[in-house]
Amino acid sequence: MDAMSLSHPAQTVVVMKASQAGFTEAANNWIGYVIHHAPGPMMAVQPTVDLAKRFSKQRIDSLIEQSPAIREKVSPSRDRDSGNTILAKEFPGGILVMTGANSAPGLRSMPARYLFLDEVDSYPASAGNEGDPVELAIERTRTYGHRSKILMGSKPTERGKSKIEHEFETTNQQRYFVPCPFCNHMQWLQFERLRWTKGKPETAHYECAGCDQAISERHKTGMLADGEWRPTAESDNAQVIGFHISALYSPVGWMAWSQIAAQWEAADTDEKKRAFKNGVLGETWIESGEAPDWQRLYDRREVWHIGTVPKDGLFLTAGVDVQKDRLECSVWAWGRGLESWFVEHTVIDGGAESQTAWDALKAKLNARWKHENGGDLGILRMAIDTGYETSAVYTWARAMGWAQVSPVKGIEGFNKSSPVSGPTHLDATVAGRKIKRGVRLWTVAVSTFKTETYRFLRQNPPTDEAMAAGECYPAGYVHLPHGTDEEVIKQLVAEQLVTVKTRRGYQRLEWQKIRQRNESLDCRIYARAAAYIAGADRWGPDTWRDLEDQVAVSIEDQPPRPIRQGGRKQRSSGISIG
Repeated sequence: MDAMSLSHPAQTVVVMKASQAGFTEAANNWIGYVIHHAPGPMMAVQPTVDLAKRFSKQRIDSLIEQSPAIREKVSPSRDRDSGNTILAKEFPGGILVMTGANSAPGLRSMPARYLFLDEVDSYPASAGNEGDPVELAIERTRTYGHRSKILMGSKPTERGKSKIEHEFETTNQQRYFVPCPFCNHMQWLQFERLRWTKGKPETAHYECAGCDQAISERHKTGMLADGEWRPTAESDNAQVIGFHISALYSPVGWMAWSQIAAQWEAADTDEKKRAFKNGVLGETWIESGEAPDWQRLYDRREVWHIGTVPKDGLFLTAGVDVQKDRLECSVWAWGRGLESWFVEHTVIDGGAESQTAWDALKAKLNARWKHENGGDLGILRMAIDTGYETSAVYTWARAMGWAQVSPVKGIEGFNKSSPVSGPTHLDATVAGRKIKRGVRLWTVAVSTFKTETYRFLRQNPPTDEAMAAGECYPAGYVHLPHGTDEEVIKQLVAEQLVTVKTRRGYQRLEWQKIRQRNESLDCRIYARAAAYIAGADRWGPDTWRDLEDQVAVSIEDQPPRPIRQGGRKQRSSGISIG
């Protein structure tokens, strides 16, 4: 708040923070200061217009109502021509306009001397078709030059994608240093120095970096009172400063160290750990893209025959990679919790111009694999890459039919909420009517499935004692049969996730090869996409139970039965026994 005063030389203030750290309240105080002491045009940008309306009603209206000095400046909204609406508050000498980062018209509505950008990591990549909303909003302040003032803050998201992290790293990166109550050593609080007995978060305390003494929660009030902001980096621009704050600094009565310890112990998944890093520590989440050790995977292979399906495998998908001189196809079996079993990997000689190769792939599409329960399974869905010889892939897929074959286009990037999008109908009549057996193209965010696959591959199987006690394999566990070739496993872990810098100075995550061949990994990703397209990520208990019923017994020539989803009948899965 001191830095937002007109007497402070900073022109841009960047805050990377934890959730519920008091940042928005500090920004409200700045808004009140502008209205009362330094009037001028001001813009406040929330991630969406709806959030801007909520911000106005919940924050700004109460600020005006409960502050007599400000209430005198802003006319009541009930007055005719008061200039007080949900998204605009007029006052003598200025106006506060609130808008969303998703509204290009709102971002270019007026010049602004003061600009408040809230939760910038939740902004869309582009405001309509007009580009980065942060840049569009900052452009509004150019008219005022050195007299402008910008406050930007957010909880961070992923390393390499976080806007607030990028902006923070260009500043002097101030952190709040507090004194140890025992040795007076000044330090900024870091999660790595929070100590507690495992399973007993109530024992949490902070270990001083100077004297290693245990600092208890009761010391925090005095430490915060005697602390000070100190820069931890050098900046080329003294007018741009930055601050970082985590929940470790929460005053007594807010979030206690014991609560932080308990929340970390409860973070048993990557998603929970990510939420902890972003929301509690105010730090970016780093996607784990380190390649699992191929030798460990090779050594843990299980005793069952390659080319067969173990008892818990409920349906098959296939992924196909198209190369210049060959087609490569992997078949995977899937069960509850996306547990998977490698069935086989086939290399078909002949490229996209070879009809013999396409005939062999058709035979693979129509093949069946023996199931441990005595029946056999066919491929529910096959996903084939369209990145090479696209027209030939479309021709073959069109002939096979969209119900079983899905052409896919892989794109770099992460999209956890919707890793597969589509389909896009590529075939239509002159009148624009979609052709029934036409090509339907699906787009796959391959980085999402690669990260998931590596996470699944790094999981450890239950111990023999745990198995005897009834413990199951973890969800997503990847099973490899004893006959799996060494080269297939090496290709399965042939890439790693690295951070690279873009031309604009941002960091982004990119998958890069650490071995020349990676076809079995690509085929696994396409087979995983096929399972997603088939609906496996959205199936409920009834659907899985129906599949388990179908593979539980072997009855000659048993017809396939419809899959049930939520009690309603769906189109048959194509899985049959016999």
